[in-house]
Amino acid sequence: MRTYGCQMNVHDSERLSGLLEDAGYARAAEDTTADIVVFNTCAVRENADNRLYGNLGHLRPVKDANPGMQIAVGGCLAQKDRGEIVRRAPWVDVVFGTHNIGSLPTLLERARVQREAQVEIAESLEHFPSTLPSRRESAYAAWVSISVGCNNTCTFCIVPALRGKEKDRRPGDVLAEVRALVEEGVTEVTLLGQNVNAYGSEFGDRQAFSKLLRACGEIEGLERIRFTSPHPRDFTDDVIEAMAETPNVMPQLHMPLQSGSSKLLKAMRRSYRQERFLGIVENVRAAMPDAALTTDIIVGFPGETEEDFEETLHVVRESRFAMAFTFQYSKRPGTPAATMDDQVPPEVVKERYQRLVALQDQISWEENQKLVGREVELMVAEGEGKKDGEHRRLSGRAPDNRLVHFALGDAEEPRPGDMVTVEVTYAAPHHLVADSGVRAVRRTRAGDAWDARQGRPVQVSRPDVMLGMPQIGVPAEQPAPAGGCCDV
Repeated sequence: MRTYGCQMNVHDSERLSGLLEDAGYARAAEDTTADIVVFNTCAVRENADNRLYGNLGHLRPVKDANPGMQIAVGGCLAQKDRGEIVRRAPWVDVVFGTHNIGSLPTLLERARVQREAQVEIAESLEHFPSTLPSRRESAYAAWVSISVGCNNTCTFCIVPALRGKEKDRRPGDVLAEVRALVEEGVTEVTLLGQNVNAYGSEFGDRQAFSKLLRACGEIEGLERIRFTSPHPRDFTDDVIEAMAETPNVMPQLHMPLQSGSSKLLKAMRRSYRQERFLGIVENVRAAMPDAALTTDIIVGFPGETEEDFEETLHVVRESRFAMAFTFQYSKRPGTPAATMDDQVPPEVVKERYQRLVALQDQISWEENQKLVGREVELMVAEGEGKKDGEHRRLSGRAPDNRLVHFALGDAEEPRPGDMVTVEVTYAAPHHLVADSGVRAVRRTRAGDAWDARQGRPVQVSRPDVMLGMPQIGVPAEQPAPAGGCCDV
């Protein structure tokens, strides 16, 4: 399974893996040739097409040597290109869209029996993604879709055309899935939607999202709640209040800016202006002074002048983002912006982009330096630090979602999903380091779930374990609860 793009695609890929496992397939080992290769694609960036067709080209000789191999292409690019994919890469067996991911096993079987490519692109949602079986990548953290699709008409974005109009899940269905995940050992949930805080528009409740946050906050055993991505247009005071007043909603907010120029925001059809965005930032800071804000910014949108770009830099300075995902504008066929006049020359876009990145890196570094000497509780992560083995460190996520690499010292190694308390000793623009050793370890049910997934004996974790406290004897192994973490 190869996934490109946003968290919605990551979540969809977990569902695709679950569907294939239900159909009798097993994940291929890294050093073997897979019988089925699935690409779950993105169409937002300009190089998405090149990346897909390049990967398909590399697979052609592999498939020629293994005639039984099947290749499937799904996701946003499949929804957009449809039969064009099979025309350009006739060795592809299945093409399916964003609305019919549940059809993949059937389409693979049909392609095998009929010995010809199957292209099926539904025009409306067949199954809400979270109603399908799942093979989740993490034992301790999970995505939960609360809505799919988007009702906005941003001129640079092709997503509404590929994902359709917003469809909301009923709150009871969302909460039931979250509770089931917690029973399996999950302790962190991220609520997903293209416009997550527009949730409720389909059934007419403007405060549905804040109510959902508060309801998730009442689920025993759920330690961390996050959500992405909200739209500034729909970011109301009741959401800020729910975040501030619900202890397990994390002090972290990703809110796309796109541009600081009100003129460009109007051209983008973003339905808010600079003053509105900065007002939300001010209200969030007042309610949650330590909250970490992140954002998305596009540089070089058609018609952007140096004055417009300076407005973006102004908002970046005022907002003090912990991090920004920055993009050089690229035309997406089928979007209004692709045919606009005053396209900005590439060399100008590149120069502005470099200035923005330099400014944001400086701000990120300054904001991270404020945390040096502070004690934080981390959820131990799996595979976050590329050099952790070299430096004998592990990695974890702070409540505000900052990445922290920490040295174990004399501590017993915690498991992914366990909680550790550390003191930050060093700050870089994109991560923190805690090299003074672990102050405390709290073994969790999430860590138990990770153990179970590795096939290790599971012992029921106690709420708190302090370092340096010797135990007498070895605790007896206890069976995992039926239907619990051993089924993950």
